Amino acid sequence: MTYGNVNVETVTTSTPGGILGAGNASIMKNRIINGAMTIDQRNSGASVTPSNAQYLTDRFSALLTQSSKFSAQQNAGSVTPPAGFTNYLGITSLSAYSIGSGDAFGVLQKIEGYNVADLGWGTANAKTVTLSFWIRSSLTGTFGGSILNSDVSRSYPFTYTVSSANTWTQISITIVGDTSGTWLTTNGIGLNINFSLGTGATYNGTAGSWAGAYYLSATGATSVVGTNGATFYITGVQLEVGSSATGFEYRQYGQELALCQRYAYIPNSSGNVYTTFAVGYVYNSTLGLATITFPVTMRVTPTFASSGNFQINAGSSTLNSSALSLNQGSPYTAVIGATISGGTTGYGASLSAQNTSSALLTFSAEL
Repeated sequence: MTYGNVNVETVTTSTPGGILGAGNASIMKNRIINGAMTIDQRNSGASVTPSNAQYLTDRFSALLTQSSKFSAQQNAGSVTPPAGFTNYLGITSLSAYSIGSGDAFGVLQKIEGYNVADLGWGTANAKTVTLSFWIRSSLTGTFGGSILNSDVSRSYPFTYTVSSANTWTQISITIVGDTSGTWLTTNGIGLNINFSLGTGATYNGTAGSWAGAYYLSATGATSVVGTNGATFYITGVQLEVGSSATGFEYRQYGQELALCQRYAYIPNSSGNVYTTFAVGYVYNSTLGLATITFPVTMRVTPTFASSGNFQINAGSSTLNSSALSLNQGSPYTAVIGATISGGTTGYGASLSAQNTSSALLTFSAEL
């Protein structure tokens, strides 16, 4: 394992015509999605005090064994991001919590197996990778994290150093590929990457080597949640093939959004209080059906949730909906059922927000 600063000119500029990582990739060299923290479908920049597994910015979720120990927000604190970036994920500790042996707090991304299948982990041909990112913390010292397989039976604890408080620091960690264990290569969890915010002894291991154990961080790492008001900001997260970090792979906004929408599609009524979400028909007097075609193929048939007020518009009638549900679903489309009263069977209909800018539909196919 190695860690340290990355050449600024290399990382913050593009390298046309150059070799991008040991895999000679010209596109999708970065296996992290939304590493620049640009997409925030669920929270739209608002601060949240997350529960375990709740998503912060897209593709980055909270890991926690105790509630209300930190808040998270895109661009928390409104500091200037490092050059080349406009967004970051900010964590703020809400107390001075003493970590118990079985506690764990962190920021986690689960990477789909299809996107890391070429790494060959679990075989003799396992490739070396480099994890790089920008970090800014009010605390200094040694910080930790780990990479884990899907059933958390294999893990690689790592450490990195923040020497200057409240200063963006660029980190690079090179990890030799694991030749043991089972690493999924389909649409399940290919690997997990955890950035620790505080981890108890049960889940701490020796930094710099693979272990047949469930480790989330390295022994001796700093606990962010151990200091009230401590901040931990991160952006520019990249995982690539090779033994050194190269320039961050900037994607067009539409590309990054589409990559996120494979796991979460969240249309909302922001800016239009009568936003139309889908069209369909009145099935019977108490049920309207409307079909949504997803902008990209989702990882699996998604789960569904809704919030806010909705209505079915059918002919000259406006029928308020007391409840929405997933009537039929696939990775490509969803048929939403709307409970109504007084519908006329067979009428064409549309599903829309009912005079609110806060209505939203959530389709989740997260790992």
